[in-house]
Amino acid sequence: MNTVRVRFAPSPTGYLHVGGARTALFNWLFARQHKGVFVLRIEDTDLARSTQEATQAILDALEYLGLDWDEGPKKEGDYGPYYQSKRLELYREYAQRLVEQGRAYRCYCPPEELEQRREEQIKRGEPTHYDRSCLHLSAEEEARYQAEGRIPVLRFRSLDEGVTEVDDLIRGSVRFDNVAQVDDFVIMKSDGMPTYNFAVVVDDALMRITHVIRGEDHLSNTPKQIQIYEALGFSVPKFAHIPMILGPDRALLSKRHGATSVTQFKKDGYLSTAMVNYLALLGWSYDDAQTLFSVPELVEKFSLEKVSKNPAVFDIQKLEWMNGVYIRELSLEELFDEVLPYWQEAGFVPAEISPELKDYCLRILQELQPRFKLLAEAVDLARYFFTDDYQYNPEAVEQVLTKPQVEEILEYAAEAVASVPELDEKHLKPLFKEGLAKFGVKMGGLIQPLRVAVTGTNVSPGIYEVLALVGRDRALQRIERTLKMLKERS
Repeated sequence: MNTVRVRFAPSPTGYLHVGGARTALFNWLFARQHKGVFVLRIEDTDLARSTQEATQAILDALEYLGLDWDEGPKKEGDYGPYYQSKRLELYREYAQRLVEQGRAYRCYCPPEELEQRREEQIKRGEPTHYDRSCLHLSAEEEARYQAEGRIPVLRFRSLDEGVTEVDDLIRGSVRFDNVAQVDDFVIMKSDGMPTYNFAVVVDDALMRITHVIRGEDHLSNTPKQIQIYEALGFSVPKFAHIPMILGPDRALLSKRHGATSVTQFKKDGYLSTAMVNYLALLGWSYDDAQTLFSVPELVEKFSLEKVSKNPAVFDIQKLEWMNGVYIRELSLEELFDEVLPYWQEAGFVPAEISPELKDYCLRILQELQPRFKLLAEAVDLARYFFTDDYQYNPEAVEQVLTKPQVEEILEYAAEAVASVPELDEKHLKPLFKEGLAKFGVKMGGLIQPLRVAVTGTNVSPGIYEVLALVGRDRALQRIERTLKMLKERS
């Protein structure tokens, strides 16, 4: 087939994490660039751990990232079903073919015996390979084992000599010694379920996958899979093993490094465009200069040739910076749509929003847009715009409201706010300047107490913009509330 066909095949045993999302993205970009097909396959043969909730979480994560699939769940194609749990008869059929060809055999060895032999091999300094003790069982021996209640596994008979070569599109030629590095591995477990190395070959072959793009941790599986492809007469796809993702400490990225699930990144307020841009840079670069890419640019410029062999380091600070850049590039309407679910969950705005309330929200976002890197931060940053019952920041109180004359300054500011026709810089600044001379302070000495009184914090947009948004009555009530708090403290 000339059409490029790639696949992403997650196991639904938990959330989609950064590594899996990056693998899905590289496959998606490769398919889109080559006008090929992106297949989503759910590898749910681990029935004890696979859940429908995890499957849905993976689908939701891919949809959030914009990685639409051409075949798979909800988009049935010609090569389904796309859940491994619905393909069991296919695995049994091809396993039986291997048995008939002499390339697979039943193994009755109990797990405890296998572990004992493994320990002995380790003591002797030998490879921990299966010793083929069940390779040439007679019919009588098999009958005796079956009478004892032993349920066999099915082992693939690997090659006895030579090497298996993986012509990797990223790593070049990688050679595996068939005797030292590939033993007779299990392809069907005693419960009748296929193992990963067997099921993935059957699926990729029958689904006409042309390129297998996956993590470097699967490289050691590849010679086993190539031998199965060849034993069954399947065409071997092209392989590309992308580098692992490390944390800042150079250890494999894990929960101890912070959030790693795509679901959590979405909840924290990372835009999908920023996530896709950053994930693309984990192991791939176009040149030494460009960092920000739109999705169409990534589709145009992505290539496996520019994927690194070296591990990628996940830098959360760079991702946050990138997300801030994308947030600042949104129009106010787009930003409103992104922030609205967070404000609704916080109880700031109702489900149905009036035009007046929406206009108020847009004015708030106009002031806050340059100030946050995560959408979720819009809740704390905007809290004082929506509720009068906010908490004072303790550090702001100690740093600002404990200074001399602060109560007199706030009373003066209240008089200024009450007296001007408009709450803007034109009308307020002259009065504030008069206050500087009156109290012998600089502008910050007057503005900061007012800021803390009106917002609860000493960091906010410009005081004139804040006062205009909060309004005269609410601003005066907050100043009075603060004066009351200070009197109670003293």
